[in-house]
Amino acid sequence: QLQLVESGGGLVQPGGSLRLSCVASGFTLPNKIIGWFRQAPGKEREGVSCISNSGDNTNYADSVKGRFTISRDIAKNTVYLQMNRLKEEDAGVYYCAANTLYVQAWCGLENRHYNSWGQGTQVTVSS
Repeated sequence: QLQLVESGGGLVQPGGSLRLSCVASGFTLPNKIIGWFRQAPGKEREGVSCISNSGDNTNYADSVKGRFTISRDIAKNTVYLQMNRLKEEDAGVYYCAANTLYVQAWCGLENRHYNSWGQGTQVTVSS
């Protein structure tokens, strides 16, 4: 059974930092493309960042570029999202997702690339 479990969310003031974790089970990261998504109340889910199966290719939404960093620890089968200089508009439920059906040399930030999703972790940014 394939499973993704997010953690690390919480309440932070604007300008603060959080690190989200996504632990994968049932598969190993070198075989999967992993993405981070978020959804704010009343808004559509949007892609935030992703990392290819090799780890050589990463992508970021323009809104988080330069502030967020995606990384992985193969030994722990975990993908991280380091979020710095957080803004109120960054708030929402953050999900990690995997493409378990195929691999490619690059990753995309569109929902259609992913078929397995975690339960999400809440990120609140407020003063």
